[in-house]
Amino acid sequence: MHTFRIGGIHPPANKLSAGRPIKTIIPPAAVIISLSQHIGAPAKAVVARGDKVKVGTLIGKADGFVSANIHSSVSGTVAKVDNMIDGSGISRPAIYINVEGDEWEVDIDRSETLVKECRLSSAEIIKKIEAAGIVGMGGATFPTKIKLSPPPDNKAEILIINAVECEPYLTADHSLMLEKSEQIMVGTTLLMKSISVGRAVIGIECNKPDAIDRMTRLASEYHGIEVIPLKMRYPQGGEKQLIDAVIRRQVKSGALPISVGAVVQNVGTAFAVYEAVQKNKPLIERVITVTGKNIAEPSNFFARIGTPVSILINAAGGMPENTGKIIGGGPMMGKAMISANAPVMKGSSGILVLTEDESLRRPAHDCIRCAKCVAACPMGLEPSLLMNLTEYKIWDEAEKNYIIDCIDCGSCSYTCPANRPLLDYIRLGKNTVMGIIRSRKK
Repeated sequence: MHTFRIGGIHPPANKLSAGRPIKTIIPPAAVIISLSQHIGAPAKAVVARGDKVKVGTLIGKADGFVSANIHSSVSGTVAKVDNMIDGSGISRPAIYINVEGDEWEVDIDRSETLVKECRLSSAEIIKKIEAAGIVGMGGATFPTKIKLSPPPDNKAEILIINAVECEPYLTADHSLMLEKSEQIMVGTTLLMKSISVGRAVIGIECNKPDAIDRMTRLASEYHGIEVIPLKMRYPQGGEKQLIDAVIRRQVKSGALPISVGAVVQNVGTAFAVYEAVQKNKPLIERVITVTGKNIAEPSNFFARIGTPVSILINAAGGMPENTGKIIGGGPMMGKAMISANAPVMKGSSGILVLTEDESLRRPAHDCIRCAKCVAACPMGLEPSLLMNLTEYKIWDEAEKNYIIDCIDCGSCSYTCPANRPLLDYIRLGKNTVMGIIRSRKK
């Protein structure tokens, strides 16, 4: 069975919300919509206090090449344009909207009718995707229009749809494939047309047999699309690891997937592309998993962007008394949230509620040179060395040892018998080295 060839681990899956139907969250009384929900420059607000907006109204315009449009997920009145504190404690520009009814922009098709045919050109499809503010829905939030517009000297040969969802606990993509499979297939054909390729592969890990079966049957009706079951292995959802698993090509250090002829898009992105191109619906809601071992009803929700996380937790049975930490995302790559009042973002794939015991950090000890972190690293790095170089601020050596290739998967920390905070240090070192590189280029 297909999988990637370097490193990897097998953490417990804990897919507690698997197989549960997607529930729709009613819009709250107020939302906070960040203008920075993507990699790159924040969008620029195009509304002001007192303005009336509808669902789908453009409220933030992309401000730069790497940026993305932001739309209102509700109808109502703009309360203010101000900064907000996101789940990680970072101040970001945002638009606060008081909700009044649920009035949508008239050109959005809200029907459930499947629309397969598309006569738009490649350029026209990409233009609609750009206008709708579509970004990578797997968590990276890279503006989709950029991935679909590779440099002239690079040609796409294959589209890879990332339906792996290897992160423990998360089931948003799994549930989406079961309930919106036809729309995903049409979205995949639109992405194929946008980059002018005749082949697409949907990679799904083998712990989702129902999704594999459903998507395989549907793929037979769409020319050029195939489904490849993948062996369970974390972090197979990483772009470079998925490319290696599917087409046996490895992306070199510092290179992009297009360098080996691949364009990778998340399965949630394919669904969002369908809605944008065929239904004129911008990215104003997403599926998000709310889960945890003490959560009463682990669930998958359709939630409007800007909805407070606390509302989703309440819909899943409420906050357990012994909660020690709330994670935005999954346990491996997610980040601790400072407040449950933080809003849902375009890249919010899951909310994981950990108990007090699960939240405790075990005491760290001296490295015993066992090399488990080296064996687990899917990028072929030496995590223990990179931690030491960061700790002693030896930045030139950290750069030479490819610290910026780290994909933040956490496999090293997971395997370390000494409980050393390898990923914490490497993240710090990577950000520092990237800053040094940017300064050098300037």
